[in-house]
Amino acid sequence: MKPRKSKFVLFIVLVVAIFAIIATTSTSILKGITLGLDLQGGFEVLYEAAPGQKVNASILSDASKAINKRINVLGVSEPDISIEGNNRIRVQLAGVKDQKKARELLGKQAELTFRDPTGKKILMNGRDLAEDGAKLEYDQANQPVVSLKLKDAKKFADITSKYISQPIPIYLDDQQLSAPVVQEKITGGTAQITGQRTVEEAQELVELLNAGAVPIKLIEKQSYAVDASLGEKSLQDSVEAGLLAVLAIFIFVIGYYRLPGLIAVITLIAYSYLVLLTFYVLNVTLTLPGIAAFILGIGMAVDANIITNERIKEEIRVGRSIPAAVRAGSKRSFLTIFDANITTVIAAVVLFIFGSAGVKGFSVSLIAGILVSFVTAIGLSRLLMHLLVRSNMVKRPALFCVREDEISDL
Repeated sequence: MKPRKSKFVLFIVLVVAIFAIIATTSTSILKGITLGLDLQGGFEVLYEAAPGQKVNASILSDASKAINKRINVLGVSEPDISIEGNNRIRVQLAGVKDQKKARELLGKQAELTFRDPTGKKILMNGRDLAEDGAKLEYDQANQPVVSLKLKDAKKFADITSKYISQPIPIYLDDQQLSAPVVQEKITGGTAQITGQRTVEEAQELVELLNAGAVPIKLIEKQSYAVDASLGEKSLQDSVEAGLLAVLAIFIFVIGYYRLPGLIAVITLIAYSYLVLLTFYVLNVTLTLPGIAAFILGIGMAVDANIITNERIKEEIRVGRSIPAAVRAGSKRSFLTIFDANITTVIAAVVLFIFGSAGVKGFSVSLIAGILVSFVTAIGLSRLLMHLLVRSNMVKRPALFCVREDEISDL
């Protein structure tokens, strides 16, 4: 096979391979991308530390970890918990089924305390509970009870020996759960909480206690919920709008730039696939702002191709051969494309650092899109163009939308 012909065959093989990979793997990638609450439904709540408490970065971090443990109880995957300012925590839960239960579970401080008979003096608290020390059990009457295993059996034995024939009330926050009377010194380091009316109520208490207490009292400042059907409609509308925008871009670049436009369309399809693959690999949560950034990234990827194609057209107009024009145009456009992309990345990084949750989603998607567009515009697009040019099958300036009368004699 002649060297020039082999370049064209390599071009065809590369294009076919790109579309084959996209066709065979896109479905699984799309299904594996995590959708935000604005796309699959869920709710968001902003908490603020109640006034009069000691609040610092460490306490807020501990509070967010405790909230995260409680979210695991709800069975919600990929929660978004972020600390805002010096006294706020924002929680986003996508796909949560029972929003009322979630709000109640997250908002409780859940501080377990054992108190003296007056109910005023705290004898032990939730930190004395062994890890995963709360369990659901049943008494002799087959009623649900919550059994507790304590870290320090001796400490509990000393307390129970002091209050024989007296109640030791057990509180969750300021609510008394039960007030068992100590019959004898308890040496096994275990206790029981009775009074749960249903198995579900007892199980929820078990999960709350094992998740641990939120170290500060939080006040719900604002919240909003998105119905699952509304999220699905938003996703459908966004995808339809995005496809129409991309189709318009494809028609424009092919109609205006012809052969370079066709190559730009191929690289844009590859770009879209690689961005979605990046979201999948990095487990990025895709939101409506993220989709907007994704579509914006397609526009920026087109911009990089347009800059290169215009440079090539200029070189052809001054009389260079097509191979020389492609080399010169690609070289001259590199710094322009690089500068445009790096300034946008800087702006996106600033948005990520200082923005709210929605803005951060936009900035992450934008940064991923810019990095991938740079690779496809500088790498893949130029590779495909050079393969065609070296195959000696691209000889007419008209393929680059340049008329013969526009070309100057050198």
